[in-house]
Amino acid sequence: MTGDPTLYAGSAEYYARGRAAYPPELAAAIVAEAGLDGSGRLLDVGCGPGSLTLLLAGSFEEAVGVDADADMLLEARRLAGKVRNCRWVHLRAEDLPAGLGRFRLVTFAQSFHWLDRPRVAATVRGMLEPGGFCAHVHATTHQGVDGSVPHTEITELVRSYLGPVRRAGQGSLPNGTASGEAEVYRAAGFHGPRRFEVPGRVVTRTADEVVAGVFSLSSAAPHLFGERQAAFEAELRELLRRVSPGGVFSERLGEIAVDLWSP
Repeated sequence: MTGDPTLYAGSAEYYARGRAAYPPELAAAIVAEAGLDGSGRLLDVGCGPGSLTLLLAGSFEEAVGVDADADMLLEARRLAGKVRNCRWVHLRAEDLPAGLGRFRLVTFAQSFHWLDRPRVAATVRGMLEPGGFCAHVHATTHQGVDGSVPHTEITELVRSYLGPVRRAGQGSLPNGTASGEAEVYRAAGFHGPRRFEVPGRVVTRTADEVVAGVFSLSSAAPHLFGERQAAFEAELRELLRRVSPGGVFSERLGEIAVDLWSP
């Protein structure tokens, strides 16, 4: 999947609406654990619409978000509003360092598994300033661990349109996404990790937000449905109406774990 610019084609407008925002407690925990004091620079790799970049930007002199999807960066610029210390770079992670300089913190949040992991890990290690860290954020922001959203039925509906094998960009993922990132980081020369966690929380979502969450997934990105997207969305909304006529859903999100790696 590395280098495939179509992984989230058409998903940018849905991503921020359909995914649960990272909580302020995550930023506070990262600041405390990494000893951030407002100085230095942040590099958020595979930043999408800036979900984590914008949360952490206030703890740095400059925050740089890089992503291979130009539409995601357009959305990030829109969401940034008056935040002036953010810079958005249209770039494949595999093309780093790209003259971007040194950073106090490099972050991967729901992005590392899409990359040429050994290559990117080795590169970003060389981009860290002395005393810097790499933070790998383990989170699921599109789906809770329990609640009223009918995720099993939604998955079956997606499969009825796209087939039983998980789609992703121009290819498929019969065995899911890559795991074993700890071995990759250590092979690249990182030490650790030091892990800390942020508790899960209960969120309330509207039917529109649940629909946006589905279209924010690489496995259900709008381009995969082609001319059948409207028909799929109509069936999805009917499913949600049957489950909750009032169009309101509640679910408990899982905890967020962060692995802090030292170069």
